Amino acid sequence: MTGFPAPQRIATNGIELSVHIGGPEDGQPALLVHGWPELGHSWKPVWEDLVAAGLRVIAPDLRGYGASDAPEGADNYAIDPLVADLTGLLDALGIEKAIWCGHDWGGIIVWHGAMLAADRVAGVIGVSTPHLPRASQPPIETFRELGGEDHYIVRFQDEGSERAFEGREDDFFAYIFGPPVPPAMIDKLYPEITHLVKNFASFEGRAEKRIVVPPEERAVYAEAYRKTGFTTTTHLYRNFDANWERMGGVDHRLAMPCLMVSADSDFALPPKLTRWMPALCKDLEMHVLEGCGHWTMWEKPKALAALITDWVGRRF
Repeated sequence: MTGFPAPQRIATNGIELSVHIGGPEDGQPALLVHGWPELGHSWKPVWEDLVAAGLRVIAPDLRGYGASDAPEGADNYAIDPLVADLTGLLDALGIEKAIWCGHDWGGIIVWHGAMLAADRVAGVIGVSTPHLPRASQPPIETFRELGGEDHYIVRFQDEGSERAFEGREDDFFAYIFGPPVPPAMIDKLYPEITHLVKNFASFEGRAEKRIVVPPEERAVYAEAYRKTGFTTTTHLYRNFDANWERMGGVDHRLAMPCLMVSADSDFALPPKLTRWMPALCKDLEMHVLEGCGHWTMWEKPKALAALITDWVGRRF
């Protein structure tokens, strides 16, 4: 993992992002977008394989995360500024189009980017996160039906709930990076598995063998979140309903090449959520990693990198 580069700060969309960049300058650009509670650092396990395949790899800390600027106010974390940060980053690097690859919340951002800034998107890769049709009701209503008032996304609507993690950053990342569960058990874990804030309050640690991210890597996350806190990182969640309103009337059908990589033990974003994708994506390839939970880059880095580089090699 010695090839993972130190970040540089790049101005975009009125702020500065902290960005890891590697690979040949004339390589196919690949924009890697992390989720919550992560960082651009989350792409470290697949970095060398992507660079070795000749990709120009670009992995920012999102606004509000890590060493990137963190504007105050939840409105600054709606989908339009998030997408504009990435198109502005491409502008700053002199790149017209890139493959947009996103995991978790990063997946939401790249699928929205493909709809809102299609002229900047050569192709899309969803890691865990599928491209979904616009729902018939606001998302927070759905999350409330799924997990009640203790569903972590419902709790996050109240700014301040996320502070339950602050001061316990090392414990939090040991908790959140827990092991995958067998696919047959996933449905039995609801709704309690969604009660992240409530469950963490009673967390007293777990054996190292039951944590999918090594301690030295978790320390990178913990140190970053000790500096930033959790408020700006969770502002993404406070825009679910606003983003849903924003996307009314926007065509969700995509024409560019799309790759979807699911994991069979991902309780947060199970493979069954991809069932709408063939109707939305004209040019779609889908894979499911076996024995893998939500933290794909850490759990199955070689398999994920192989799927990405093979697909890019064939399609670009």
